[in-house]
Amino acid sequence: MTAPHPLSVRGKMLAFRYAWQGIAYMLRTQPNAWFQIGVWIIVTAVGLAMHLTAGEWCAAVLAMALVWITEALNTAVEDVVDLVSPGHHPLAGRAKDVAAGSVVVAVAVSAIIGLIIFGPRFWALLP
Repeated sequence: MTAPHPLSVRGKMLAFRYAWQGIAYMLRTQPNAWFQIGVWIIVTAVGLAMHLTAGEWCAAVLAMALVWITEALNTAVEDVVDLVSPGHHPLAGRAKDVAAGSVVVAVAVSAIIGLIIFGPRFWALLP
């Protein structure tokens, strides 16, 4: 059977299936992905309770997506590095460290955005 054209309906359906397989893989193998889902739930609940504006929701959702995307890319980089360099190599370790560092940067930026959005609201709740 030949591969479907990438722009065909069948080709698009296969692309989405492969993407979902990637998300499922990340959820099976990366405990931090589950932690991030927990943070999403908490941020969403608190955001609903605090009646975020549309702009604040956009910033919060983009911040959460940034962390999820960097976690996914980190997972992909780690797997590719393990494939091409199964033994220890300094460059392989460096590539993994840089990919993991991108997640740390995304988390830090997201935390700052969270403080900008939620900080004043929590401060106002103090007696």
